[in-house]
Amino acid sequence: MTGRGSALDGFPWRHYLLPGITILVFVFLYAPIVSLVVFSFNENRLVTVWSGFSFKWYASLLQDRQILNAARVSLEVAALSASLAVVLGTLAGIALARFGPFRGRLLLTGMVTAPLVMPEVITGLSLLLLFVSMEQLIGWPAGRSATTITIAHATFAMAYVAVIVQSRVVDLQSDIEDAAADLGARPMQVFFWITLPMIAPALVSGWLLAFTLSLDDLVVASFTAGPGSSTLPMVIFSKIRLGVSPDVNALASILIFLVGIGVGIAAWQMRRAAANRARRADEAAQQLRAGRH
Repeated sequence: MTGRGSALDGFPWRHYLLPGITILVFVFLYAPIVSLVVFSFNENRLVTVWSGFSFKWYASLLQDRQILNAARVSLEVAALSASLAVVLGTLAGIALARFGPFRGRLLLTGMVTAPLVMPEVITGLSLLLLFVSMEQLIGWPAGRSATTITIAHATFAMAYVAVIVQSRVVDLQSDIEDAAADLGARPMQVFFWITLPMIAPALVSGWLLAFTLSLDDLVVASFTAGPGSSTLPMVIFSKIRLGVSPDVNALASILIFLVGIGVGIAAWQMRRAAANRARRADEAAQQLRAGRH
């Protein structure tokens, strides 16, 4: 028993097991994406039968008015809803982080975080009923359109922005804000000149997350969309109900390429910011040593 245990202990299993698990995880995650991109260049209409290399499905995609209109609607809705979510989520996050205990705080916290755990079907159905009731009472919104999708997406995306901003404001040191107030700056001046620049990374992160959630949403948009306001996920879902076509593969490949570019730019910016911080720290250390000597 002792000799067998010693033999197992001496076997370098970590050098084989951990890389193997890592490879399996990456294959499980990215093999479908790679196959989708490869078959987007398939000349055959059957996506599972390779018959030659061709760009014709990309050319066909650029001539599909339904896809292009849906992409335009999705981008417009995502940009507007993300901007609205950042404004509302920032106000809610700052209130929860800075105002301390106040009447209705528990209710506000629950209402802000509820969309994080609420099923999308319930969210979409409740918003649909709200829009129908508002149309009957005040005549607005007049039917379902891109406006109702924007409001719906901003509603649940605001919760994510509020959580991000709240976590950033909680960790924020208030010394600079207090110093600005002592020097005569008004509260609004402190907010716009001091607080907003310090929480700007959280605002950018919240906007990007809200933009991605809106661009990806299908369930809530299906409840709140109307004629002529179909988003890109809705069009893709309607196309694949009868089977995946090569033009859908081409569209997905383009989206993957754009996302890859965005991730690459973000990684480059983060690395550049880290290098700048390290350089400034080195310069400060050198100045400190020079001052001591």
